[in-house]
Amino acid sequence: MGQWFSWVKSNEKELLVILDGLAKKAVEASESVYELLQDPTNVEKIKDVSRIETEADVLTRDIFSELNRTFITPLDREDMQRVASKIDDIIDFMDGIGARFLSYKITESPPHALEMAEELVKATKEVEYMVSKLSNVKNPKSMIEHCRNTSVIEHKIDDLYRTAITELFESNDAIHIIKLKDIYETMETASDRCVDVADVIEDIVLKYT
Repeated sequence: MGQWFSWVKSNEKELLVILDGLAKKAVEASESVYELLQDPTNVEKIKDVSRIETEADVLTRDIFSELNRTFITPLDREDMQRVASKIDDIIDFMDGIGARFLSYKITESPPHALEMAEELVKATKEVEYMVSKLSNVKNPKSMIEHCRNTSVIEHKIDDLYRTAITELFESNDAIHIIKLKDIYETMETASDRCVDVADVIEDIVLKYT
């Protein structure tokens, strides 16, 4: 198999094209969440994330359906399922952020949430970059660096999360604490799923190069 994944046949590349389309949906979702955090009263952005999540579900089903009927897959079947499932999770959590803003009637961006959203955009862009390169990895070392970048971003989000929670519990408003804590946790979990994707891709790169 050599140093590259260039052995992937043209008829097998369709799976990776769909997978890259799914990763692009994660970027779209994170960007919509970031825009929502800039103006939490913008209900259209919540609708955008919901629409993206629905479109991503279709792509995820397409990937699993294609994997089930394709005898030869470009990468290990289980690896591809794991990547698709974790990217779908990222988008689900993005949708969950928007839904919580609507349900909790949040009209102002919670402290540190905008910074967390900005980092989530960076994380999803790393994920999309890595997925886009899976069909032909010319520089495994660079790919692994991008995998590690996702972990660095996740640590930044963790730091912001801890700061936000510490400040939040200085409040005496129990309902306010419950609402914002839920939002912060959803954002933090979205970043964890980005790292999950990066971990699987790092395993793939080490396995095939």
